[in-house]
Amino acid sequence: MTDTLDEGGQVLVTGAGGFIGSHLVEALLDAGHRVKAMVRYNSGARSGWLEEIQAHERLSIVYGDITDSRMVSSAAEGCEVIYHLAALIGIPYSYVAPESYVAVNTVGTLNFLEAARTHGVGRVVITSTSEVYGTAQYTPMDESHPLQAQSPYAATKIAADQIALSYYRSFGMPVTVVRPFNTFGPRQSTRAVLPTIITQALVADKIRIGSTTPVRDMVFVRDTARGFIAAASSDACIGQVTNLATGVGVTVGEMIELVQRIVGRDLPVEEQSDRRRPEQSEVFTLLGNAEAAQSRANWSAGTSLDEGLRQTIEWFKSNTNPRTAGAYTV
Repeated sequence: MTDTLDEGGQVLVTGAGGFIGSHLVEALLDAGHRVKAMVRYNSGARSGWLEEIQAHERLSIVYGDITDSRMVSSAAEGCEVIYHLAALIGIPYSYVAPESYVAVNTVGTLNFLEAARTHGVGRVVITSTSEVYGTAQYTPMDESHPLQAQSPYAATKIAADQIALSYYRSFGMPVTVVRPFNTFGPRQSTRAVLPTIITQALVADKIRIGSTTPVRDMVFVRDTARGFIAAASSDACIGQVTNLATGVGVTVGEMIELVQRIVGRDLPVEEQSDRRRPEQSEVFTLLGNAEAAQSRANWSAGTSLDEGLRQTIEWFKSNTNPRTAGAYTV
């Protein structure tokens, strides 16, 4: 492993106002780096969850759109590392507007790869997703698991991953693909499964959910942020896909039981068909193998599901009107 990023060096984080992005920005600032945080332009000059981070002399915010190649090139100039997290991520919306997902997730990633090549960026970290595997053909799912797009969202992420890896093979670009499994924690949108369960457990008369049977590998967000930084600092991760997972699976039903135990309630659970994905689009099991992350980057998830849930529940308790930021995390 090498220290790719010099102390105090400048990095660019795209999707910085989103859930994982804002935690990554905090972790990089804590490590002493200068952070250029890219946020999707909006007329209100809002910066998403970056507004929860205290003003910092080493943090600068850049507004733009990752589909604008000239703007992307300008943002990348002078950066040692690019952490590319910006994406359209809502799976249901990808059924409605797939062309938007291609433009943002696939072409947007291509824009950053070209910008990095132009400016000689030392490392480009591309954010993948466990959704690219589809429902498990075997478990735990390692990086050699077949890719199967079960939603337009997943298809655009597969395309982005493969374009990134092609730049490594074609141009020798120092590209690292990080593939997080199901990240959870403070600041997550309530459209995700755990925040949906938590907010209902705190205030509702029952838990309404699509299905209790899907299995997920839940990674606490601060562990995920550490994983990004560890992968960026490891030469062994260059040209590779690296899972960020715990290796422990939990069903949605078990999540409900854990949350209710922590909040001290016992509510009935109602499965609702209108909350489910189309049958062939549902990913029933995501359970990751994190051995490569350990061997390549000396990373493992350090927060138990129980402890992560307690921290997340406390955050939702203290945020009575949490943002439901929607699908766009740029």
